[in-house]
Amino acid sequence: MSLDDEKLETADASSGLSSHSRDDLERRLVRKLDRRVSIIVLLYTMNNIDRANISSARLAGFEEDLHLQGSQYATLLSITYVGFIIMQVPANMFLHWLERPAIVIPWSMVIWGLISALTGLTQNYTQVLLARLLLGFAEAPFFPGIIFLISGWYKRDELAVRATLVSFGSVLSTAFGSLFASGVLTGMQGILGQAGWRQDTWLFYLEGAITIIVAISAMFILPSFPHNTKWLTPEERSLAISRLVDDGYGRMDGPGKRTSIQGLRDALCDWKVWWFTILLTIERIALSFGFYFPTLVASMGYDMMVTLLLVVPPSVLATIGAFVFSRYSDRTQKRAIFIFASNALTAVGFIMPFCTMNTAARYTSLFLMSQNAGGQMVLWAWIKNTFAREPAKRAVAIAVISGLSSVGSIVGPFLWPLNWGPTYRYSYTICIATLGVATAMIGVMHLHLKWVNAQIERNEQDVKDINDLPDPVGFRYLV
Repeated sequence: MSLDDEKLETADASSGLSSHSRDDLERRLVRKLDRRVSIIVLLYTMNNIDRANISSARLAGFEEDLHLQGSQYATLLSITYVGFIIMQVPANMFLHWLERPAIVIPWSMVIWGLISALTGLTQNYTQVLLARLLLGFAEAPFFPGIIFLISGWYKRDELAVRATLVSFGSVLSTAFGSLFASGVLTGMQGILGQAGWRQDTWLFYLEGAITIIVAISAMFILPSFPHNTKWLTPEERSLAISRLVDDGYGRMDGPGKRTSIQGLRDALCDWKVWWFTILLTIERIALSFGFYFPTLVASMGYDMMVTLLLVVPPSVLATIGAFVFSRYSDRTQKRAIFIFASNALTAVGFIMPFCTMNTAARYTSLFLMSQNAGGQMVLWAWIKNTFAREPAKRAVAIAVISGLSSVGSIVGPFLWPLNWGPTYRYSYTICIATLGVATAMIGVMHLHLKWVNAQIERNEQDVKDINDLPDPVGFRYLV
């Protein structure tokens, strides 16, 4: 008997379990998986801290020490995303081919941790620019790889909450990154004779070293995919595979598996991939305030220590809001309405600085703007749901959307020049406009997928013509 036949037979055998036994085994399987996957929280935290550490260093003289002028600081923020655009699709195609995210993701972390640490040795703008460019190339496999990994384990009505759980670090990294930076920047002054911004090199050294340690630990904890993860029992493995197939997912293994090249062709020929790419590009421009969050707090007149501490509460509330949005999105199996709600709160936050320069009101507006985190996590769950059928296509679709939409993150930092502060009304005007366009595009996709579901209900055969998906019977999009 071949290995593929044996896997199929094992998966079929799991269907013979009683309903009660299967439900109990499935609950234990998901809990076991959740414990393993929870380390991604820490990985996300280090990913965002290492990318955003120059935002904290800026408050302690980063620009002055390196003699940055004009838009050079914004260029340093943007250049990282060039690597994302170039490398994310090849990285996810390689991950789909190798089928070992437990190897690929931690090793990319080791490399970017080393680059982050060495950033502390840079002496001028050119050196920092090169370090940030290399950081983008090293980080490129991380985000689409993580998204593809969790989409290979969880059912569609489990994804939003898990996306929030594993992305927990991306939200809290703003808070704890600021707390960590405040401790380093004030507690390490003068050590080894380094003063001024050069004391900030400790920020890069320590964060880079911690990233490498965490990455090495993750190699022994992260799962790969259900068919090749060794710590699953045969019964758990067959259930992990069959429950996804029953939920409308294509198999990662066995007969009919499409190659990475076929997945690339399928993804590039699907207009929905390009629609989500443009949508997310525009939305990232709207959410560019995140690059300057400490600066926006500092514009209210606070010193470095108070500024870094005041960054924490909005991030904590954003985390709570993200769990609320994602939990109810999964429970109701609806996506667009929760993204609309998140964008509405963010828009109110953008509008408030137009109405008053009161410090309390401006700080409140940052709490509202931070609620975009919940909508972003639900949006990524929606993207994974929409391309659930074929793993090869899903891997490329996620990478194309994530990589090319990084254009928005390249443009965004240039929308917040210092001469537009402290009100930044021009910046907020651009953010309101782009957020409105992105929200309208979400509405169009919502209506389209509702129409497709209606077509499926009227005639299952129409699905193949409309979406070019194999074996469409019973599949429904979450909208």
